[in-house]
Order: sequence, then structure tokens, then C-alpha cells
Amino acid sequence: MSNTGMRDIPERVYVESSVVSGMFDSNDHPERAKPFWDAVFNGQIRVVLSDVLENEVNDAPEYVREFYRTIPESQIERIVRTGESDMLAEQYVLAGIVTENSKNDSRHVALASVARVDVLVSFNCTHIVKLHRIRKYNAINALHGYPTIEIRTPDEVIQ
Repeated sequence: MSNTGMRDIPERVYVESSVVSGMFDSNDHPERAKPFWDAVFNGQIRVVLSDVLENEVNDAPEYVREFYRTIPESQIERIVRTGESDMLAEQYVLAGIVTENSKNDSRHVALASVARVDVLVSFNCTHIVKLHRIRKYNAINALHGYPTIEIRTPDEVIQ
């Protein structure tokens, strides 16, 4: 805990697929993701995993699926798409934040928003972790009565 009494590391973190597969990328993602996953495996972070993530992982290479299966069940909160989250995801598309081709990206943000997580983590700096998009996601959230969603890379959450 910091001097303000707030937790330095968020308690409920929605994980988007790039953070799982990022452990195996050929760029700097593995070294940036490892401290995040260490915090999960050490019981410091509870991850919120969705059926959208699970479907994406099921289409990934075996080594990604294997890593995903090792996440401690005690550190997982599972959520599923609902009519509510689908409606919010569609509002993101209608607002032009992402296109229909990036529908799963909008679903991740919508699921995290509806679940009111502390933060969504992603390495998707094209459709998710981009300041102008984050502001637009939050504008749509405000219009529909949802709280502001924090969207960060895994290393930002651990720092």
C-alpha cells in the first residue's frame, strides 16, 4: 500500500489476448509481461478472463494455450458476453472507435467496462491502448452510464 492508503497494484485486471500471447512474442513483450504474470501467479493480482479471450486462446498455438491453462484458478474471475456487453461493444463500433473487423477488441473493452474492473491490460496499441481511442471508449461509457475504464499495458500496471 502507498501512503495514501490505496493499493499500488490493482485487484481486478481484465486480460486481453495480447497479454497472454505476448509472453511468446519476438519483441519486448515477454520481458514487459513477465512481471505482470509473476504478480498474478504470486497472488497479488486477480485476473478477469472472458469467454472472448478463451475463444481467442483456443485458436492460438499450443504453447499459448498451455500457458493459459497454468494460470492459477484461485486468481481468476471468469466473465461471459452478455446482451449488455454486446450492446456496448456495438456502440464502440457505431462511434467509429474500431471497425467491424476489430469487433473482438470492442468486446474486450465492453466486457471490462460492464464488469467494472480496475484496469484492462493489453499490448494492442492499435485498437485498444491508444490515447485517442481510450478517450472515445470512455466517452461512450459515460453516455451509457458506465464508469471510466483504465486501459494500460501490463508493465504500466506493475510499475
